[in-house]
Amino acid sequence: MQLVESGGGLVQAGGSLRLSCAISGRTGSSVMGWFRQAPGKAREFVANINRRGGSTYVADSVKGRFTISRDNAKKTMYLQMNNVKPEDTAVYYCAASLAGVGVHEYEYDYWGQGTLVTVSS
Repeated sequence: MQLVESGGGLVQAGGSLRLSCAISGRTGSSVMGWFRQAPGKAREFVANINRRGGSTYVADSVKGRFTISRDNAKKTMYLQMNNVKPEDTAVYYCAASLAGVGVHEYEYDYWGQGTLVTVSS
């Protein structure tokens, strides 16, 4: 399985951005998630979504601002980021889990290369 993120860039605080994760290879059996890593910090969980897209879980730090979704027909997962804040600045990674839904890095088997989001104040 290969994962490729896109959509990162520079955005002003309060603005919006949508990240995409293109999925190739084994797709239908994967639970998907977004993680992020800010400069000098450990990678942290952002959101995940189950196989059919009917169940999602979002970290408290982004709840009410970020929405995760997936389109299995297009083999793409999304992260809609609204009302972004400077503390959202990070490299965002998409990941796939073969075992099930989780919030820890070790629960995910495949990772993209990341896309940088920079929020200016």
